[in-house]
Amino acid sequence: MGLSAVTVLGVDRPGVIAAVTGSLADCGANIQDSTMTLLGGHVAMMLLVSGDLSSEQLVKQLDTLDLVVTASAVDARRHFGCKAGGLGYVLTLHGPDRPGIISAVSGVLASVGGNITGMSTRLTGRLYVLIADVDIPEPVDVAALMCDLATVGSGLDLEITFRPVEPDLL
Repeated sequence: MGLSAVTVLGVDRPGVIAAVTGSLADCGANIQDSTMTLLGGHVAMMLLVSGDLSSEQLVKQLDTLDLVVTASAVDARRHFGCKAGGLGYVLTLHGPDRPGIISAVSGVLASVGGNITGMSTRLTGRLYVLIADVDIPEPVDVAALMCDLATVGSGLDLEITFRPVEPDLL
């Protein structure tokens, strides 16, 4: 069984996710991991798909749906269902939109070995909102990291919060 990374982009409309996932199920492909969201009126999907079809066959299977589809063979990098190492945190920020927000915040996290495992951003008028799930290695000085994030936030006129994940919510 092969593993493929599939991306899908198209104009949002009711039923588009059902059409994509149904088409994959019809050919025996199994979606092992996915993220799907709306980006400026477009549906955007990233899926990790296993099955007997090659990447080219997966693209052909989804070609009739009036969407931009890419697929590439990939190797599995983790065992599904296993907890990642490190400490889980949620970072939220809001403030005026400007270039470089994601770069500045992700740079601070990367400097201590932090890994963003999920992120969503939205622009509402002039207000920019970001929510990110972050894994931080256990030996990191979280208080110092929070100070560094606060420094970046104040420089960009952003309110940033960084809090541990509530295990009961997961």
